Amino acid sequence: MSADGVKQTRRDQILDAAAELFARHGFHGVGIDDIGAAVGISGPALYRHFRSKDAMLGEMLTSISERLLEGGLTRVSASPDATSALHALVRWHVDFALDDPALITVQMRNLANLTDPDRRRVRALQRRYVEVWVSTLRETVAVDEPTARAAAHAVFGLINSTPHSAHLDRDQMAALLTRMALASLTTAGVLATA
Repeated sequence: MSADGVKQTRRDQILDAAAELFARHGFHGVGIDDIGAAVGISGPALYRHFRSKDAMLGEMLTSISERLLEGGLTRVSASPDATSALHALVRWHVDFALDDPALITVQMRNLANLTDPDRRRVRALQRRYVEVWVSTLRETVAVDEPTARAAAHAVFGLINSTPHSAHLDRDQMAALLTRMALASLTTAGVLATA
């Protein structure tokens, strides 16, 4: 069972175990046998689920990017106005980073290890996710497009650094990151016009 009570498929279990191992030891520091042992099967048995370790990483990073994009779009479309949408985007990304720190770490460290087609797909999804933030920021804060894009990336850096911080419990960290992210994003507009 996953943390949210949903029964996981064997494929999901393998991806979760691989994410934890890749985050801890790096993509090249983990072998098929390591991943198999983490889910209680032999390394070669993984080939029934994935054609290679590269395919595992590709599916993992594509899935992360799809989840972020879909979650961002859903929150923006469900928001009554741009300010609410910005708050929802920040909370979404904070929750994702705090609930899936291994995936954030793998995403940050292993993009270069993807095959070219997977890297292009992930980058395209990431660009679309950034554009959700850029358009929301431009509706909320009086900034030009380059400033909105730079601000979004800066906030991603702030939020995505959470796997490296264990100073506060989850709720305290979520509240802190949300306040910091919103303060920096709304300040970007003030500074851009000064």
